[in-house]
Amino acid sequence: MKLDVYKIDGTKTGEQVELSKDIFEIEPNDHALYLAVKAYLANQRQGTHKTKERSEVRGGGKKPWRQKGRGGARAGSIRSPLWIGGGTIFGPKPRDYRQKLNKKVNALARKSALSYKAKNNQIIVLEDFNFEKPKTKDFVNILKALNIDGKKTLLLTNGTLENVYKSGRNIERVNILEANKASAYELLNNQVLILQKSALTLLESTFN
Repeated sequence: MKLDVYKIDGTKTGEQVELSKDIFEIEPNDHALYLAVKAYLANQRQGTHKTKERSEVRGGGKKPWRQKGRGGARAGSIRSPLWIGGGTIFGPKPRDYRQKLNKKVNALARKSALSYKAKNNQIIVLEDFNFEKPKTKDFVNILKALNIDGKKTLLLTNGTLENVYKSGRNIERVNILEANKASAYELLNNQVLILQKSALTLLESTFN
């Protein structure tokens, strides 16, 4: 598959790039995508949830009343789970939610995501660019020139472009990542995938 390379003003450069068939034109594997997305979302969880059990709640060291003779139910602690202010039974405890994904499955999922993007004509190849200083207005102008203003967009860059990142980070529905760090979830979770020309080479090299 060949794609035109665009300038930041929205016009074509007259140059085309060839997308690798082994990456952008495979038969997508939905199960690999499911596993990759599930693992990515699970790995975002902090797992710091915690409730106190009866042994951890403050107070309750003294027996509230004598065992027999009051005509009421017996009680050993005011911090029983049955009482207001008592401990929690089987409450959540801190845990690690991370899920391990096989490297080959992860690569297959990323290729599947890119193949879906190519199949749905949701990829734009853009000439390499950078800003002299962070300026959100300049980034917005690029989106408007490409007629994708307001769409959920992922821009993949070749390495760290701090001024580009700072220019786009405050724009709603826009995400900027280095091409070699984009996960299958991030490749899927957008309406338009913009690839800087040199970032395309970097992205393809991650599968070698």
